Amino acid sequence: MALLVGAGYLGFQQYKIYLPGIIGEWREPIAENRPISWAQGPAVAPSGERPPNVILIVADDLGMNDISLYGGGVAGGAVPTPNIDSIARQGVSFANGYAANATCSPSRAALMTGRYPTRFGFEFTAVPAAFASNLAHSGGDSPYPPIYHEELNRDLPAYADMGVPNAEIMLPEALKAKGYHNIHIGKWHLGEAEPLRPTSQGFDESLCMRSGGDLFMAEEDPQVVNAKLPWDPIDRFLWANLPHAVYWGNSQRFRPKGHLTDYFTDNALAAIEANKNRPFFMYLAYNAPHTPLQALKSDYDALPQIKDHTQRVYGAMIRQLDRRIGDVMQKLKDTGLDENTLVIFTSDNGGAWYTGIKDHNTPYRGYKGTFFEGGIHVPMMMRWPGKIAPGTVRNDVAQHLDMFATIAAATGANVPGDRKMDSFNLLAAGPKREITFWRSGDYRVVRAGDWKLQVSKRPDKVWLFNLAIDPTEQVNLAAKDPARVAELRKLIAAQNAGLPKPLWPGLLEGAIRIDVPLNAPWKKDQEYVYWAN
Repeated sequence: MALLVGAGYLGFQQYKIYLPGIIGEWREPIAENRPISWAQGPAVAPSGERPPNVILIVADDLGMNDISLYGGGVAGGAVPTPNIDSIARQGVSFANGYAANATCSPSRAALMTGRYPTRFGFEFTAVPAAFASNLAHSGGDSPYPPIYHEELNRDLPAYADMGVPNAEIMLPEALKAKGYHNIHIGKWHLGEAEPLRPTSQGFDESLCMRSGGDLFMAEEDPQVVNAKLPWDPIDRFLWANLPHAVYWGNSQRFRPKGHLTDYFTDNALAAIEANKNRPFFMYLAYNAPHTPLQALKSDYDALPQIKDHTQRVYGAMIRQLDRRIGDVMQKLKDTGLDENTLVIFTSDNGGAWYTGIKDHNTPYRGYKGTFFEGGIHVPMMMRWPGKIAPGTVRNDVAQHLDMFATIAAATGANVPGDRKMDSFNLLAAGPKREITFWRSGDYRVVRAGDWKLQVSKRPDKVWLFNLAIDPTEQVNLAAKDPARVAELRKLIAAQNAGLPKPLWPGLLEGAIRIDVPLNAPWKKDQEYVYWAN
């Protein structure tokens, strides 16, 4: 009997990782694929000048070196990205484009509100408690084990309630007041409860994955090539629990058709066609190239020169993403909207440490989950014929926060005046952003001019860099310039004074190395920082 009990316990421990997904599908079954019918705008375009359309395209976990614009690209340039690059070459590229955070949820909250998410308590990425618990007890060879704050579970709201409060004014709400039809396609991750969903926050139509992740295709689909990451507990949890499912508005979730990158793009093309005769705002939020890594077999087969399987699947995902963004740009030409559409492209944060790919963010140090440049320095570009000169390169600091004021100015929408806004119009002559802050728990950062200070509790360390002469953060000047450290600490303290308590706690703190990916062996001299989530 003892052997049976022991075997049963071991079996439960082995398979308990699957429980969240099993329970989720039991509570909310996934229906079969259903057609999407986008609301049709006017049959004929109005005469005279019309307001510009806006398409905001956001990739997920795309690093600076994942596109070829900056002279690199995946696997040493094996995967050129001509369509993404063309947005910059036909418009403006921000050489100092920054994500609002080093993980996805807070960055997206900043994009949609134009405010530091910490102003309304959105400090940590929304994850289920089971996800945090799984990571905390996943083992590994790190000399710096995860810190799991189980006592904070009592302060944890339901996962569906973790999102941007409905009282915040989102960008589509401002645009709606100017007569825009607002469309959301792709990832949301800003709340799943009904008051927090896209259609409750200003979007007229939404075809989305509400959570932070999804399978791109069924794992066993004959057209997919999968790359699993055995060294990554996050990846194991995702494969065990993520569905292949989307929502249309408030409907029951259902199976999408094909690979999500294709599915979202095909629907973006249909939505552009449906709205070609009225002003629209489209938030096209791809989940590529976030894990789980799944590529179309046709794209994988096109990259035999990449020998590493994981990197080849990743490169194939980038290849597909670039091709489909090219289809969106061609659709604007085909519908006659090209000249009157502001297109913006960015990534929610830098490339992730857990993929095992070391050159996502080259030449910058750091990965997603750190405030080193590799975690927050992201591609950012805009194209608007006749309004933005082709081939423009801007060196001033631009931020996800600035999308709100920039799009509002382009469309004539109003920026809220009843609350503190942190957004600058990037298309205006001035003023420019001089100071930018980042924060996740006790890890806090400021960039003021060319100086950047990072302050961490675990490890108890301070990094000071002069980005004008050291943009890749190689030389820590903190010990040599204590006066500047003190000055920048005061800025951080002033920024954080009076901010509200986080809406939900960070249950988990985990060590992330600055210079090597997760699958590299740990060495004592490697720099790291604990990331709170």
